[in-house]
Amino acid sequence: MSIFHLAYHVDDLDKARAFYGGLLGCTEGRSTETWVDFNFFGHQISLHLGPVFATSNTGKVGDHMVPMPHLGVILPQDDWQTLADRLTAAGLDFTLAPVTRFADEPGEQSTMFFHDPAGNPIEIKGFKDMAGVFAT
Repeated sequence: MSIFHLAYHVDDLDKARAFYGGLLGCTEGRSTETWVDFNFFGHQISLHLGPVFATSNTGKVGDHMVPMPHLGVILPQDDWQTLADRLTAAGLDFTLAPVTRFADEPGEQSTMFFHDPAGNPIEIKGFKDMAGVFAT
């Protein structure tokens, strides 16, 4: 699979560094006074100072209304669980606490939603079987 690159705004690079680097454990890459890159679970995100995009809970997925738009990543289930445990222990305020949805169906997944300090919504999914990511 290819590596994606996503660039978006944050309002404070120090808070972004503490969140993405410190809490999520992403490795920092290049930076200037106005942006910073991170290795976001094998993908490149570039966080630039600027106005954060508007979001709202308009995405209906199963029984949940989720923030749209949002960014995210899909991890193997064990890695997802390790991250979910770390974020829970850190007292992160989840928009949607770690949960498994679509149990025993194609596409069964664990998911959690939260916001970065600038308010950007993030979803982290976990799959026991990565072949289920594109299941119909």
